[in-house]
Amino acid sequence: MVTCNGCSTEISETAKYYPNCGKNTAKTIVEEFDVKSEELIQKTKEILHEGNVTKLIVENEEGKTLLEIPATVGIVGVSIAPWLAALGAIAAVATKCKIKVERKA
Repeated sequence: MVTCNGCSTEISETAKYYPNCGKNTAKTIVEEFDVKSEELIQKTKEILHEGNVTKLIVENEEGKTLLEIPATVGIVGVSIAPWLAALGAIAAVATKCKIKVERKA
């Protein structure tokens, strides 16, 4: 049996979701990239084009979250344009950023 950290529900090891909270049982891998502000947009585009990303988090030097991009936005095209505009604004005020990428194992 496997227990959810969030809702404490016990399920079998073959289940894919917890029935109470809907959380996926798959393990998540987190990668971190330190980038300069001028590299922020380009690195973000590269990561999103790789695929297999569930969440992308941009933090400043102090570790404060500036932007979270959910997996549904990882689709290339018009839907990503507002996120890139927001990243441009962040790059204008930040000197260094950390990009955290969550992927399914």
